[in-house]
Amino acid sequence: MRTDISTLAVVGAGSIGGSWTALALAKGLTVHAADPDPAAEDRLRTAVAAHLVELDTDAGALERLHVHLDPAGAVAPADLVIESGPERVDLKRELFAALDAVAAPDVVLASSSSGFGPSAFQDACRHPERVVVAHPFNPPHLVPLVEVVGGRATSEETIEATMTAMTRLGRQPVRVRAELPGHVVNRLQSALWREAYDLVRRGAITVADLDRAVASGPGLRWALLGPIATQHLSGGPGGMAHVLEHLGPPMVDWWNDLGSPELTPELTAELVDGVRAEMAGRERDVLARRDRALRELIALKQRVGLGDRDQLDDCDQLDDHGGEAR
Repeated sequence: MRTDISTLAVVGAGSIGGSWTALALAKGLTVHAADPDPAAEDRLRTAVAAHLVELDTDAGALERLHVHLDPAGAVAPADLVIESGPERVDLKRELFAALDAVAAPDVVLASSSSGFGPSAFQDACRHPERVVVAHPFNPPHLVPLVEVVGGRATSEETIEATMTAMTRLGRQPVRVRAELPGHVVNRLQSALWREAYDLVRRGAITVADLDRAVASGPGLRWALLGPIATQHLSGGPGGMAHVLEHLGPPMVDWWNDLGSPELTPELTAELVDGVRAEMAGRERDVLARRDRALRELIALKQRVGLGDRDQLDDCDQLDDHGGEAR
């Protein structure tokens, strides 16, 4: 499978496709995007231009963007194909069969699917071994995570080529070794959302205070290391073993008390009203400031040695204050 990627095909010009497009252009690639909607090109170019500003990339990169109505025109010259179409398995089966008929046999066909594994649609292809999921975390041009998921017919060569391609795009790919609904990260998010919704349902906390509690507490630490490494560090010299010895039994009691809420009309209304009150019509401004903070946080993590797959290897080069070791 090709690992030297100079031309990317993005099939589906919605928000995820536009974000992939901007990322690839910022990395110097040529992008052929496809969308059947005649109005999609204007929306795509507008979105990509804004993303390029966020990525500190000259607007001249847009000259390397070519937009097609027919996926075949986008896929034929590509070294890598990323599908970002609707989350419907029937459409993905139809689309991947068409992509497979056009793309060179050594080109990886990757789906951005947030919940389906490749086995749900790769058997519609003549070359199912080159079909994989490369699920980004929104927005892909800013957030580096990509979950790489193989299906029953996906080759190891395809997995390795996808991991390499994502790394060259500046992403942090993680291999998910089982096909699960929602992959891994969406399942983790869903677990938190389930308990968050139930706590609101119980009247234990308001929507705004719940958001504040996560963002001002564990969310800060999780953004730097993740939940298990954070738990290990909280155990002092005894690390994870100490945490599980002393907090394991009460944690099991907490698990047993976690809720399984029904998404009733009443709970839905409470969540919607709560977050509307929290945002107070400031969504656009909050989103812009969040994305700016994301860029600064990612840069900070890279600066202190917490920004890549080898993030722990360089920790001995830093003193306790985050500066270079003397």
